[in-house]
Amino acid sequence: MKLFLSLLFRNRLAGFGAVVLGIVVLAVLATPFLPLPDPNATDTAQKFLRPGTAGHLLGTDHLGRDLLSRLLWGTRLSLAVGVAAAVMAALGGSAVGLIAGYVGGRTDNIIMRGVDMLMAFPYILLALAIVAALGPGLLNALIAVAVVNIPFFARNIRGIVVGLAHREFVEAARLSGMSHIRIMLSEILPNVVPVIVIAMSTTVGWMILETAGLSFLGLGSQPPTADLGSMLGEARAALITAPHTALVPGAMIFLIVMSINLLGDGVRDALDPRLRSGALSRPMAAALVRRNGPVPEASDDLLALQDLHTEFHAGKRVLRAVSGVSLAVKPGECLGVIGESGSGKSVTALSVMGLVASPPGVITGGAARFKGQDMIGADFETLRRLRGDRIAYIFQDPLATLHPLYKVGRQMAEAIQVHHQIGNAEARARALDLFRQVRIPNPESRLDSYPHELSGGMRQRVGIAMALANDPDVIIADEPTTALDVTVQAQILSLLDDLRRERGLAIVFITHDFGVVAQLCDRVAVMYAGRIVEEGPTMAVLEAPAHPYTRRLIACVPELGGGRRELAAIPGLPPAVDALPPGCAFAPRCDKAQEACRAGDIALEGASPRRVRCIFPEEAIA
Repeated sequence: MKLFLSLLFRNRLAGFGAVVLGIVVLAVLATPFLPLPDPNATDTAQKFLRPGTAGHLLGTDHLGRDLLSRLLWGTRLSLAVGVAAAVMAALGGSAVGLIAGYVGGRTDNIIMRGVDMLMAFPYILLALAIVAALGPGLLNALIAVAVVNIPFFARNIRGIVVGLAHREFVEAARLSGMSHIRIMLSEILPNVVPVIVIAMSTTVGWMILETAGLSFLGLGSQPPTADLGSMLGEARAALITAPHTALVPGAMIFLIVMSINLLGDGVRDALDPRLRSGALSRPMAAALVRRNGPVPEASDDLLALQDLHTEFHAGKRVLRAVSGVSLAVKPGECLGVIGESGSGKSVTALSVMGLVASPPGVITGGAARFKGQDMIGADFETLRRLRGDRIAYIFQDPLATLHPLYKVGRQMAEAIQVHHQIGNAEARARALDLFRQVRIPNPESRLDSYPHELSGGMRQRVGIAMALANDPDVIIADEPTTALDVTVQAQILSLLDDLRRERGLAIVFITHDFGVVAQLCDRVAVMYAGRIVEEGPTMAVLEAPAHPYTRRLIACVPELGGGRRELAAIPGLPPAVDALPPGCAFAPRCDKAQEACRAGDIALEGASPRRVRCIFPEEAIA
């Protein structure tokens, strides 16, 4: 609950809505205990008294009834009806959507066509028709508002259930012998409850407004009982002579509906688990930069990271994902970056082009230079010209990065036309040539395929072709072969190696596979807890690792044909980057750690290109 409230109030508009709505709710709950006049007591001798009159803070209406008393009692009734209608609509619509989405087939078709028929009518006219059939009254108005909102919930929930009905965990429940009702209640319903809550929070305000509209027309609350809509309806005759009689309930409706809508948006964001790690605002076009120290001097490398620091600010927590990383790559060179998951490899790569999501990501120090130009803090137009043109990025999952609704040929052409003013025919011809270069079979037909029609290896080749589209100088490959089988992986690595030698590309290859590093990379940098712990020529590091972490990583790689041996494992887990231990971050897991390792910061030392961050390196290197 504390986390939910902190996320909710991080959205200032949602916090404002929560405060306003809280004040209104507290006021109406306290209404029976307040010294207020009878809301239905008439006194025509005191009709249309102005606000501020003694004994009548908000004045009186056309029958001399106290407006403050009627406002509070009417608000109490309107809120109760709106919430009750929302609950009824949510229960009914969710049940309809759950059954239709889970059962499918003819049942789904019949149910959803009935829902479509309800949605074909303007909802206010349908509500009027229902009230006309049932008769005027607040209860009938509540039923009408709930019924006309059932299709909204039914369609939303049905769409989610259709995507869940054949997931593996549901199939496993069927195989275990669960009944259909139990599967719907125990397996599917918990997955859609957050959606139902969010939908309710965003529709309560509209249901209050719809109920008030029916009461305004005389079909809801009946005299002398007051709700906000009936108060407005009674005040319309005196709108010119006594405007306060309409402004008072109108202002209350405005406050309630606006505060509920603002709060609903905040609840929706706070319940979304994807947003719990940072602020609720949308990420900016480039990573936020707040450098705490001086900018390092330029170097003559093609791409150079200099003392790079990247953090994630989540409330009071500061996660130091990258802490003082310095790397450089020259034309035609391939640099491997290796380490366990969570060591900061991908964040380092994303920081180069300002792609770290901000908020919550913040680059707090260092520089990332391309041909001497610092890209940290560069304006968006500069970054836009470099992204995908001079520096390209190959993502780990091409199915997630390729647009599912566009053909891959069109996406290839778009990647070219963003940076070069050429026609569609020329862009398509260029895309076809790139498909041939990355050895996609039948490239002419593959141009007109959608991403889901291609295999994983094909999609990865499309991602590589897109990275090569504008003849970049640097390619950053973020674990591009992790999800591929061994044969396809070997083909992709061979392709990247050939392209590097033919074009003089510089490649930064992020991986956790030493076999890939040995096949492709000239140099390797080993990362742990956001820092470089060892760097050097690939074969030198593989044959004689200097850092205990590197040695343990290599020992974890299984060997074929080497006879029986125990498969090594590194004990413990990587440290949390918001609570790094003093000294060497690997010390709690290291079998060579001593008190000096925990005493203070350890520098990356050694003669370039062989460097290690360790007080007691392996003897072969020491």
